[in-house]
Amino acid sequence: MASHDSITSRVRQQTWKGSIPLEIRLHKSDCRTYDDSDPYLIQFPRLSYLGLLLHKLHAFFSDRLIYPDVSPADAWLEYEDVPLKWHYPLGLLYDLYSGAEPAQPSDPLDGPPPEIEGNDTLPWKLTLHFSEYPVDQLVKLDTENKHLHDIFMNNVKEADYLRNGTGKTVMFLSKEDSTQLWNSVEQHDFALFNPINQKLLNPQGVNLRHMPVKLYLPHAATSGLDTVNETVKEGKQSAPGSLRVVQSLITPSLSSRQPQTIGTALNQIIPTLFPSRRSSLLAHAVLHGAVLPLGASVEELIRATSYLDGWLHIAIIMM
Repeated sequence: MASHDSITSRVRQQTWKGSIPLEIRLHKSDCRTYDDSDPYLIQFPRLSYLGLLLHKLHAFFSDRLIYPDVSPADAWLEYEDVPLKWHYPLGLLYDLYSGAEPAQPSDPLDGPPPEIEGNDTLPWKLTLHFSEYPVDQLVKLDTENKHLHDIFMNNVKEADYLRNGTGKTVMFLSKEDSTQLWNSVEQHDFALFNPINQKLLNPQGVNLRHMPVKLYLPHAATSGLDTVNETVKEGKQSAPGSLRVVQSLITPSLSSRQPQTIGTALNQIIPTLFPSRRSSLLAHAVLHGAVLPLGASVEELIRATSYLDGWLHIAIIMM
């Protein structure tokens, strides 16, 4: 029988391999022929960031642009009028906005499900712009990925602080390890990523204190959530795709010393949407395209299925 560590390792690698086919077209207002250009097609990792595509997209569409001197940093992507945030992983964006029906795996650690054949949301069709940048909704990137790097590393540090009560694990990484971590993200290279990730998840002599989890709720589902202390509004409530991001301190175990599960955590943080710890009645918690069983251990999910920055980014989808 496979050991728990080997199962965790297998699921982590399966999660790494998850991807989404994209069909990206240039918006007609930026196209010099004012018609559809050939689409840019790519199978892109769920864990990665669309901001890493900027240079490839600019190079592909450069001969079709009305203003050929625009910078790759002027590019932004949208789906059905929703600007897509560069610092959100692709898998989270897809789970939030595509309208795809999430899969329901039989085991919480089965890993990300294969995309369903005949799924009419695939390939995910996105629109590329090089003008009218929505600065009130998107972080403006630069051509050297410095901003994306800084946002990513800040998220890694925040996750580390929650896990350990201190950010020293990240702060004490050597310059070579820090560089290797970011290179692993840019290249989507598991062999580079995993050794550094293991150092972050398993620091010597430190007990796990809290678990880095963010919940992403559509504004339509957030009535009655004003009692939640740690919330961040992402975009104006009237803006397309506006969200409320909810965080709270989640301990590895309950006061009864039972493991913290997705159900107990959601019931604690947003009881109006998850009145039951065992059954989804009003909403689903979706991670990597799959509905999370409420009995799944949060700590096991952190170790096996967290995103590259160490967080569980969970989309809350109304039933």
